[in-house]
Amino acid sequence: MAAAGPVQGLKVGCIGAGKMAQGVLGGLILGGKVSVQDITVSAPTDTNLQYFQDQGCNTTHSNISVLYEARVVFLATKPHVLPQVLVEIAAALTADHVIVSMAAGVSLQTLEKLVPRGVRILRMCPNLPCVIQEGAMVFSRGPGAGQEEADMLKDLLSGCGMCEEVPESYMDIHTGISGSGVAYVYLFAEALVEGAVKMGMPSAISSRIAAQTLLGAAKMMLETGEHPAKLRSDVCTPGGTTIHGLHELEKGALKATVMNAVEAATKRARDLDKR
Repeated sequence: MAAAGPVQGLKVGCIGAGKMAQGVLGGLILGGKVSVQDITVSAPTDTNLQYFQDQGCNTTHSNISVLYEARVVFLATKPHVLPQVLVEIAAALTADHVIVSMAAGVSLQTLEKLVPRGVRILRMCPNLPCVIQEGAMVFSRGPGAGQEEADMLKDLLSGCGMCEEVPESYMDIHTGISGSGVAYVYLFAEALVEGAVKMGMPSAISSRIAAQTLLGAAKMMLETGEHPAKLRSDVCTPGGTTIHGLHELEKGALKATVMNAVEAATKRARDLDKR
């Protein structure tokens, strides 16, 4: 993915410095969207801040300091911590700030209740591959955020991978299919590798082959636009190896189990907003 120049003078902040913060801001840095000296990140301890210090970003233990240094502020805390963080920073929020929440399951309605009137809020769902600029992200905007804020966020996040604006009702589903779905793919990859090891192939080469297989299959879905069922059918030949393997997967209820996993993660994300 070609890097674009940084957004001139844009100051970006992030409250929270865990994996999702590292993924999204790391993608912004790799994509050249924001200069490292224009990024300020806060966290309670130095543990997670080390990543950002190594990148050359500004770091602090003060959440309010981020508001003084940045115009666009990402909220990357745990969902149950976010309300108290918003109460803490509310006095420093102004109409100039654009707030982007990454907290799973926390609705725009809930966010708006915790910030002063007029603050522009957007909600996004990232996933971990943002850190290598191959993320799958969606976002929705609150009533105070207009097309300008949506365009700005989409431009920023384009350095992290695919980014689409969606109705908020899709956000928790995205968590189930993509935010959590990355882990499902890793589990499937692990199973492919261990199956190959069982049959006599060393783990190192089977890991590389499994990764390339998943990458190639994903790129075919994106580039052909075909439904995965059609592509799966194209691989099968009558009486061949693939249909025998697929039969075993069907006996293990792979499809139903994955559908159940997406449903369970989506429901959990919805439940987070009710706490």
